[in-house]
Amino acid sequence: MYEAYRGPVFSTALRLCGRWAEAEDLSAEAFLRAYRALCGYGPERIADLRPRAWLLTIVTNVWRNGLRSAARKPPPGPLEDAPDPPDPAEGVEDAAARHETGRELAGLLAELPAAQRAAVVLRHVTDLPVAEVAEVMGVPEGTAKSHVSRGLARLRRLHRDEGRLHQDQEGGGAR
Repeated sequence: MYEAYRGPVFSTALRLCGRWAEAEDLSAEAFLRAYRALCGYGPERIADLRPRAWLLTIVTNVWRNGLRSAARKPPPGPLEDAPDPPDPAEGVEDAAARHETGRELAGLLAELPAAQRAAVVLRHVTDLPVAEVAEVMGVPEGTAKSHVSRGLARLRRLHRDEGRLHQDQEGGGAR
């Protein structure tokens, strides 16, 4: 199960939290919880399981729990602002392009409310159908569609506004 789903689980975790190290922790915790749960499941329940949706539900819930816990803690210190370690298997050019795009996307996603961020990530990063997004989030399908739609609309506005900000900073927006 780990080999089959580690990519989608990590990708979802990375886009939800925006940090490589934190995504690794979220993914590990999700697989650990899945393993523990599977140990207590009977053969029928395991056969009925939809593993991708189930694992993404776990990673999303672990992320939400982390948000709740973080809200009760004091703000993190400067160590939290340290850059993520590079992927040793990736070329320099690919890493630079991915890092720039990833940083921009992570910054924009971080500005979305949690429900919209989760819905957009599950639908467009992890490529889940809307029915599975709804299942993972524990909401009706119409609500999941609404979260995706509103999240995308907000991302477009944020991206457009960020483009204007860069244009103004470079002198292209002078009137």
